[in-house]
Amino acid sequence: MTTVVAISAVIVLLLAASAFFSGSETALTGANTARMHLLAKGGDKRAARSERLIAIKDRVVSAILIGNNLVNILASALATMLFSTLFGGFGVVVATVVMTVLVVVFAEVLPKTFALRQPDTVALRVSRPLAVLTGLFAPATFALQQVISLLLPDRNRDDDEGEEALRGAIALHATSGDAEDEAESQMLGSILDLEDVAVDEIMTHRSQIESLDLGQSNADLIDAVLNSTFTRLPVWRDQPDNIVGVLHAKNLFRALRRADGDPEMLNISAIVATPWFVPGTASLLEQLQHFRSRREHFALVVDEYGGLEGVVTLEDILEEIVGDIDDEEDEVRRGIQREAGGSFIIDGEISLRDLNRNLSWRLPDDRASTLAGFVLYESRQIPEVGQVLSFQGFQFEILGRDRLRITRLRVTPESVLAQRRRNQRKTSEQTPQ
Repeated sequence: MTTVVAISAVIVLLLAASAFFSGSETALTGANTARMHLLAKGGDKRAARSERLIAIKDRVVSAILIGNNLVNILASALATMLFSTLFGGFGVVVATVVMTVLVVVFAEVLPKTFALRQPDTVALRVSRPLAVLTGLFAPATFALQQVISLLLPDRNRDDDEGEEALRGAIALHATSGDAEDEAESQMLGSILDLEDVAVDEIMTHRSQIESLDLGQSNADLIDAVLNSTFTRLPVWRDQPDNIVGVLHAKNLFRALRRADGDPEMLNISAIVATPWFVPGTASLLEQLQHFRSRREHFALVVDEYGGLEGVVTLEDILEEIVGDIDDEEDEVRRGIQREAGGSFIIDGEISLRDLNRNLSWRLPDDRASTLAGFVLYESRQIPEVGQVLSFQGFQFEILGRDRLRITRLRVTPESVLAQRRRNQRKTSEQTPQ
């Protein structure tokens, strides 16, 4: 009888060890690596230990599996011996049934479910014994890893996997249904997009730049600065493409005060700052870093031939992250007007990125940066006013043109058009003949 009790106690201990191994494996693989990293940076030794274990996850999991299989096999052997003693030849069947139930319920499902519900907490608690276990089984795990590497050659890790995981976490954060969570996810996603967006995709085009002619009188230049909503204005000489500097309104008014308010006493050329030219192909992330390092807010964008393309500001890049930023001097002009029937009246100069972000559309922006440019690219023509075009799941009606430039369009999603057709069919069916 004493032997039966002793063997039963050993089996229970072995099942407890199996439960520990199973729960530890689930906790380690399911732990939030980002949270562990933050806790480790905060001085949590258990988190630092867990982070090191996650970094060598293959070796740790191998050690866990070795330990788990050892205790399970030993427990099954002892159970077979015990039940064979009690039930004779039928004991093997009894041992198989009993151990299967015990292992599945108490050594697999129960501990793994517990670890899945709170993986970070469990991972912190088991970090020390797992570290000891990994050290004890190091020779065996090393040999096992060598065999596995021969049978399953390790592929190179994709550099984009980390970013994809982060984007997935951000997208998951937005599914909570909370408006604040959705706004936060949109901003975080925009930050990751900075490296993939070029400066010339968000710049103010040269046709829309407010600039100053250095050939004007000082009084006219001061009036132009006063009437402008911008504090920094490009200054040109002889022709608009010949940018010779950038005039800051504050510098102008300081100089005007020193001249006792007399415009003719000013030397505008002396207070004009040296222009800073940047390539349009630079990414927004690179340009943001340049703005920070140079402590600048304003840059002139040039193409590969050195020709002026437009202007980009620090505010333009920030708006790519947080959306439109308007102050009391800005003209409120979104360029997007929703109609009652589901269509939209949109300015041609509106960027595709703004449209996609504000209206949750998916218009491709790899070939054009504005809506007008997108229509020209897709249609392969310069459409006339009143012409209707359909592509990419939308209908585009040209409402306005300035020479060769599309200025205004009516855009209708295909889903809206389909709903209109269904409504028309229902109306025609209900109309008496």
